[in-house]
Amino acid sequence: MSAHTHISSSAAPIPDGDALAKRNALVLAVALALGGSSPAIVVSLGGLVGQSLASNKEFATLPVSLLNLGLALGTIPAAMLMRRAGRRIGYIVGAAIGLFGGCLAAFGITSFSFMLFCIGTLIIGMYGSFNQSYRFAATDSASEAFKPRAISWVMSGGLAAGIIGPQTVIWTRIWTRDAVETAPFSGAFLGQAVLAFLSMIVVSFLRPAPVIVAPSGSSGGRPLLEIMRQPRFIVAAVTGLVSYSLMSFVMTAAPLAMIGCGHPVGAAALGIQWHILAMFGPSFFTGRLIGRFGKGRVTAAGLVLIAVSALVGLSGITIAHFWITLILLGVGWNFGFIGATALVTECYRPEERTKVQAANDFLVFGSVAAASFSAGQLLNGGGWDSVNWLVFPPVLVALVLLSWQGRAKFPAAA
Repeated sequence: MSAHTHISSSAAPIPDGDALAKRNALVLAVALALGGSSPAIVVSLGGLVGQSLASNKEFATLPVSLLNLGLALGTIPAAMLMRRAGRRIGYIVGAAIGLFGGCLAAFGITSFSFMLFCIGTLIIGMYGSFNQSYRFAATDSASEAFKPRAISWVMSGGLAAGIIGPQTVIWTRIWTRDAVETAPFSGAFLGQAVLAFLSMIVVSFLRPAPVIVAPSGSSGGRPLLEIMRQPRFIVAAVTGLVSYSLMSFVMTAAPLAMIGCGHPVGAAALGIQWHILAMFGPSFFTGRLIGRFGKGRVTAAGLVLIAVSALVGLSGITIAHFWITLILLGVGWNFGFIGATALVTECYRPEERTKVQAANDFLVFGSVAAASFSAGQLLNGGGWDSVNWLVFPPVLVALVLLSWQGRAKFPAAA
């Protein structure tokens, strides 16, 4: 055990092996399946609702952009709450925020208020900042060997979320079309609120990891800037940032590019569905790949796949080219992001985990928000080829950093 911390005598005994970590990972996977459906609902309907409510149609996609902004803004407050109150209370509060955001968005639709709807999607994004930290929470009580698999288990819940979200849109549309003819999409956001409520019930079964108590005078561990200056953290944060930002950047532009190339809306929607399946499907074995080949190699493989997806995108504009691009992009994101998350867990001591995780996610999701804002403008200004060409420089930088870390063999946090 590290000399920097000790386990409080009041902490619950640690179960044999990784039993507690496995239980919590399953709980969090179910919670992500429910709560992780919120972005799919907002992305599916945000532009359509915005187009019907906004007086200036140029702001039609603002609700979707605000979802990503809320995700970035919520990371640090979510971490502060969980540091004080614990993971379980924090996630219950987060689910309550998601419930409120869904209800407010639905009310904004029924009252024909674009502003209220936008505030609702911003709040739903803040709920997402709690959901995104599930992958870190799964490692709190996990052994070093099981941490990559715990992250992978949780992320597999995203596969179910990718199905639950669109199905919520479809079924609420059917059930509520007669009751709310003037606001046909409000039912989907009420459905999102119900899913957040169910997630609140699920996370209540989360069991806390043994309490970590730092010695007197150093309750928060090292200063955050000192930790962030570590080469190991820089590499982990940059690879996570590049993996997620490029995925969001290309994914946002692809449906618009497909329609611009004359392909039907249905083909674009199906391409996004395959992309989501490719994003989360590999989670069932990514953790094992990391255990066999190492975090750095799997992360590098993900970055290479993202670059290959851009090469496919540059090679043609048929439906097959777009779909293969999106599938490779999804798999590349999975390897790159899960690998980068596993790398982050090596950068902090137990008492430092919440603030370091929050700092990492703020950097990652802040860049995702910027990517989603810029994708449409770049597509309009430079076309689909320009979107794909911009993939290569960030990937090259991230791969160079990974290679540097591999050669230097920077030590993990002690």
